[in-house]
Amino acid sequence: MSYNAALNVVYNHYLTAYAPQKSSTQYDSHKKSELRGIYNSIVKLNKDAPLYKLDNSKESRKFVIGLKENARSLRNTIASLGGLDEKEMLGKKAAYSTNENIANAAYIGGSSLEGAMPSFELEVTAMASNQVNLGSFLPSEDRAMLAPGAYSFDISINDLNYEFQYNVHEGETNLDLQERLSRLITNAEIGINADIVKDDNGNSSLRLASTATGLKNNKDLIFHVSDDKTSKRAGTVDYMGIDYIAREPSNAEFLLNGEPGSAPSNSFTIDKMFSVTLNGISTGEGETTQIGLKTDLDSLAENVNNLVDGYNSFIRAAAEYLDLNPRSGHLLNEMSRTSRYYQADLEKLGLSFEPGGQLSLNEDTLKSSLQGDEGRGQFSTIKDFTNSVLRKTNQVSLNPIEYVNKTIVAYKNPGHNFPVPYMTSNYSGLLFNSYC
Repeated sequence: MSYNAALNVVYNHYLTAYAPQKSSTQYDSHKKSELRGIYNSIVKLNKDAPLYKLDNSKESRKFVIGLKENARSLRNTIASLGGLDEKEMLGKKAAYSTNENIANAAYIGGSSLEGAMPSFELEVTAMASNQVNLGSFLPSEDRAMLAPGAYSFDISINDLNYEFQYNVHEGETNLDLQERLSRLITNAEIGINADIVKDDNGNSSLRLASTATGLKNNKDLIFHVSDDKTSKRAGTVDYMGIDYIAREPSNAEFLLNGEPGSAPSNSFTIDKMFSVTLNGISTGEGETTQIGLKTDLDSLAENVNNLVDGYNSFIRAAAEYLDLNPRSGHLLNEMSRTSRYYQADLEKLGLSFEPGGQLSLNEDTLKSSLQGDEGRGQFSTIKDFTNSVLRKTNQVSLNPIEYVNKTIVAYKNPGHNFPVPYMTSNYSGLLFNSYC
């Protein structure tokens, strides 16, 4: 048990320090058969891999973890564009919003639709807001009027109660205490961000703001601050004034096809088909945005554009380490060879190659090339290219150490080696608990 706990700490450190933002997505969940396939691939790699002496520098560790994560990110980008199956690849339908100042929309439904193309008319009358508590404005440089000692206060949020304990030291100023409490609350990551607000008279206040918006389960507030039943000395809440609610949380209010509706967040779904994010209130009564599906050709162009963005992001990430890790150039060369194989056909479709290995897309050329039955046949080239990129991302994600500086110490005896199923390599796979 203690070993697993220590291992979780290590994994979480690497993920928070090196992994890209928004680390986990719906595409990181796997079936048992898929995980079994990954495990079998790891065992096979271990069976044939020689013994290496690795470059253990901080830069190399950062590179190998970042490379794996960026490969996973590119794979997820491809998966999000319709799926990993060749028939559905790049086939995701795209949504439109005629007024993005009011709302953005994304299609989240299935690939097959029956009947007329769905569309909705949306008018926004109010945005969802979070809860903000604003403490009393106290002279920043004055000595805090709390006696030295141990204090605590409670914050209730999401049906959970958190107690915060701290010590007041002799001679501390109001600003000292406010800054310390701000760090204490924010770093706890309970769904509340705290910061300091200053006025022009040398006063400062501790402000608490919920990360969530709106009201759920018929509640009036998102969080509540008190020290009535706390374990240590009370007095913090009254002195700081942090129980004062400067803004109550509220739901988003809108009209959908003329019917009133509400949501606790500014992002919500419509009929399990559209994911909508509100950006602003309709400036006048009757001002709406139309939400619907783009044509198949426009959807296809958007998917290819997103593929190009994901591919270029991966290439840029690998190129960042060329000076510190020359072996990353080997990966760039492999990606370049894959791309050049399809270059002639891709350029006919509006995809051109930049000197650094990145791609650029001319949407007008792409759309004109894909019109008609003959154009649809040419689209198989983009699918073949995407499949090649997908295979490479799977390979990199499984064994990123292939592209790290290392010294071979010994080869295994050819024909007489065997798998070690209970001792996976110290590098192949690099499993992380956020998605495995």
